[in-house]
Amino acid sequence: MYIIRLVILFTLGVYASYGATAEIIEPGQYKINPGDVLSVYVWNEDNVSQKEILVRPDGRISIPIVGEVVVAGKSIGVVKEELSARLSTILIDKPVVTVSVVQLSGNTVFVLGKVARPGQFVILGKLDVTQALALAGGTTTFAKESDIKVLRRDQDGTQKAINFNYGKIESGKNLEDNILIQSGDVVIVP
Repeated sequence: MYIIRLVILFTLGVYASYGATAEIIEPGQYKINPGDVLSVYVWNEDNVSQKEILVRPDGRISIPIVGEVVVAGKSIGVVKEELSARLSTILIDKPVVTVSVVQLSGNTVFVLGKVARPGQFVILGKLDVTQALALAGGTTTFAKESDIKVLRRDQDGTQKAINFNYGKIESGKNLEDNILIQSGDVVIVP
């Protein structure tokens, strides 16, 4: 029972410290990802408005009258302006469009390997590698902390590996290596 309490307290402490140290993304800076759920409201146009639209893996959504719209990688403001422009060519009145993110399911990081709880985690704010490891419950006893890799894809789909030495970060060295995680990154702990 004592061990269970310690695990619960540790888990709560990790999540509490994550919430306390996570920086908020500046308004307008969030980029929509495949898997996110959006809401599109067009004033006085109930046939066009959509309460929940899943951003497909190809980064597109479908809206009645408008058709297919690429939204992945764009900010909410850009999508709103694009929808307004497309609707203004169809509707008689100038459209008043509101776009919001209902669910951030696409903004994720994967932490794999020798961690307590490997898996997929939603990124709710700015998150660095050590915070991602904390979300996964930390490294296990036999993890090679000096050989952690962050796999990241560029815009053209090319994947690169970024080295991360947890031991040096823990001792206060090479703090610049504690990079911010981007959506889709994979942290591998051998």
